[in-house]
Amino acid sequence: MMTRIDAKKFTVAELVGQFTAIALEQDRAIFDDKTARYNRLYRQMTAILLELKSRPGDQRRALVPLLEHPNVQVRLKAGIATLTLAPDEARFTLQSIWDHKEFPQAAYAKGILKSMDEGRYVPN
Repeated sequence: MMTRIDAKKFTVAELVGQFTAIALEQDRAIFDDKTARYNRLYRQMTAILLELKSRPGDQRRALVPLLEHPNVQVRLKAGIATLTLAPDEARFTLQSIWDHKEFPQAAYAKGILKSMDEGRYVPN
C-alpha cells in the first residue's frame, strides 16, 4: 500500500497515473463486491490526494484532464478531488454521471451534488 511518505517520491505525473490506476482498481472492486479491497484502495488514493494537495500550487489540478476519462470511476473520483480547484468542470462531470445514470457511481455523484446544494458538504 502506498503511504504518504511513499507518495513523496513520485512526480505529479506519476501520482496522476497512480490515481488513475487506483480508480480503475476501485471500479473492479465495486463490481466484484470486494469491499475490503476498495477500502484499501481508498486509503491509497487519499494518500495521493494529500500529497498532490501539499505540493506548491495544489497539484490536484493535474487531475482535471481525468474529468473526461472514459471510465466512470476515474471521472467520479477526479470530479470530487477537483471541486475546489475547477468547480464548474467538476460539477459538470458529476452531473453528467448522474444524467447518464452510470450506476453505481451515479448515486454517489448525485449524493455529493445534493449535499453541496444543501450546504452539508463543502469541498476542501
